Amino acid sequence: MNIFVFSLLFLLYFNSNYLLLCSNLYKSNATNMTFFQTALDTDDKIHMFWSIDYKAELVTIELRLNVPDDKLWFAVGFSAYGQITNADLCILWMDKKLNTHFDDISTDDDGFVTEDNHNDCQLMKLKRKGSVTRFVFQRKFDTCEPGDYVIEDGTNCIVYAIGSGTLNHIYGLRLNKYNHGFQRVHLLKTLTPEVTFPDDTRVLDIVHDKVHVPNTDTTYWCKLHLLPAELVRKQHIIQYEAVIQPGSEGLVHHMEVFHCEVAAEITLPDWDGSCFDKTMPDILHNCKRVLAAWALGAGPFSYPEVAGLPFGGHNYSRYVMLEVHYNNPDLKAGVIDSSGVRLYYTSTLRKYDVGILEIGLEYTDKNSIPPKQAAFALSGYCVSECSRAGLPPDGITIFASQLHTHLTGIRVYTRHVREGKELDELNRDNYYSTHFQEIRILKRPVHFVPGDALINVCEYDTQLRENITLGGYGIKDEMCVNYMHYYPKTTLEVCKSSVDSQVLSNYFEYMNKYEGQATSKNKSVSENYLSIKWTPYTTKFLHTLYNRAPLSMQCNQSSGERFPGFWNGIPPTPIYEPLKPKERNCNSVL
Repeated sequence: MNIFVFSLLFLLYFNSNYLLLCSNLYKSNATNMTFFQTALDTDDKIHMFWSIDYKAELVTIELRLNVPDDKLWFAVGFSAYGQITNADLCILWMDKKLNTHFDDISTDDDGFVTEDNHNDCQLMKLKRKGSVTRFVFQRKFDTCEPGDYVIEDGTNCIVYAIGSGTLNHIYGLRLNKYNHGFQRVHLLKTLTPEVTFPDDTRVLDIVHDKVHVPNTDTTYWCKLHLLPAELVRKQHIIQYEAVIQPGSEGLVHHMEVFHCEVAAEITLPDWDGSCFDKTMPDILHNCKRVLAAWALGAGPFSYPEVAGLPFGGHNYSRYVMLEVHYNNPDLKAGVIDSSGVRLYYTSTLRKYDVGILEIGLEYTDKNSIPPKQAAFALSGYCVSECSRAGLPPDGITIFASQLHTHLTGIRVYTRHVREGKELDELNRDNYYSTHFQEIRILKRPVHFVPGDALINVCEYDTQLRENITLGGYGIKDEMCVNYMHYYPKTTLEVCKSSVDSQVLSNYFEYMNKYEGQATSKNKSVSENYLSIKWTPYTTKFLHTLYNRAPLSMQCNQSSGERFPGFWNGIPPTPIYEPLKPKERNCNSVL
């Protein structure tokens, strides 16, 4: 069964009403079309389907509104981080003569609507039947219009507003005064071929057990699972996907399955509760190695045909932790959920084992972020000395990436450097949110060879914080990581940096001696950072130090031991030939 037929049958099963995206609008290329979908609201009354045409740089979007009002108006579009102000939208509305309009609009700082001079909202089809309104429109990735949102690879915030009745005009309409919301999605997904499942493929559902979802905005719920006894023998995971309980489509925001990195003979205490509950046994904090990560709107994640993720084995702990993020802005009560992740695995091992290489910053307070910053950047290095020590002569193929920070992270990207020349970025998310994490298949696999370097850059917004945000493990601390999925698996597991300890000690001494700060050699790193009164000058000074100071490296093997070598006082990776900015395709406008 080809991808189109499978997608069509699934969507028809999902809703028996006529699906406009599968209409004769696209008969000519329907067999090449893959559809994605997501709920935009927690009640799933507003549902979005979309498909991508990379050649034409177009996204086709269908909205299904299950609202008992045949004269409603509805605005949908994009903004940087989900705000309905300063947004770029298309609005479907009806005038007093019952004429339908579909206009290109933007909102200002106060949410007031302005109609754009050029209409980049292309309405393709509209249908109303009973309480259901469906419409299809197209949008260029880049309209090349000043102020318009550019649809990029990474996280996209879909914003919407809805109101009832006809309108005289849209001038003066203030969207933040009406019912509105947003949903994070990844629009520009990598299109992958269907997976061929071996005859011995088994399916394992790792799901919650009737969780009473709290009526709070955000909940992270964790449950420990014991894997089947058959996993004493090594298997390969070849695909995973979400299992969403009907009725929870708008609540389940993202999910992760973590393997517990403990000895196989250890029995772990049971856990079924908040992921951040202070009573969680400390040993369960070892359940942090990502096996699967799904986010709203994602389809199945399939591994390359030549590789599979090792799963099970003689010395493999059979414990995994399922973490589900419930997003409940409407504070719905009484929801009982049993969603989770479905793994497909086989004993027919593929040619290569998949490995996960962790790059970025060490989990330490040495690299921390001053308060009141709109976009403070930290860089974590995987230096060429480490790739020479840990990679095989032919290098590795990186095919997927999961970027990771905590609450203040707003942008993450990974630079690739070879002999001083910057190559194409490995991954980038300009509108990153810790509440929307998934393992993303790269558009093109990246060949990472001995002598190459990677720089993981994270930007943070600490404008609402009164004191420094420390690096560390806590959710209110910060991280800067890229979990890279690759093959063939090597013994190199961690390639991360922090500012050199002696340089940081000298910095604290300088701040006390010349700036009158209450830092001291008798205080810990955290205590010293918390002792500094942060001003524009002290903030800039620290940022300059981070960019120029030598590094302390973690170049670690799977055993946790460092590769042989000298890993302190290493200079940051130089870039003599930076990557040129990507040119916009503005020769033609739809």
